[in-house]
Amino acid sequence: MMILINTLIILSIALGTFFIIVTAIGLIRFPDVYTRAHAASKSATLGVMFILIGAFIYFWAEEGVYNPRLLLGILFLFITGPVGGHLMARAAYFSGVKPWKGTVKDDLKKEYDRKKACEK
Repeated sequence: MMILINTLIILSIALGTFFIIVTAIGLIRFPDVYTRAHAASKSATLGVMFILIGAFIYFWAEEGVYNPRLLLGILFLFITGPVGGHLMARAAYFSGVKPWKGTVKDDLKKEYDRKKACEK
């Protein structure tokens, strides 16, 4: 049984590390603020969540300590990480940061134009 639990802990922390490395690569390689915000919000959230799940399993199985704060941290990150990334990218768009020249589709253009027309 301990082999299975240790395997779950190692797998969870390894997956978390993988997602955090993907986040770092995305932040370096992506061309504009919008794609970087996507990389930072989605994969970093998954990375931290998997590491916290591994820590929760470790403390519960090895130490016999049930820590609800870790579960609340996982829930909080799951909700706020992607929402925060979305709001930062939207704020960047409405403050005038231009998308990368290779961007194919601009879904916020209509909303931006409507908001500009209302301000006049």
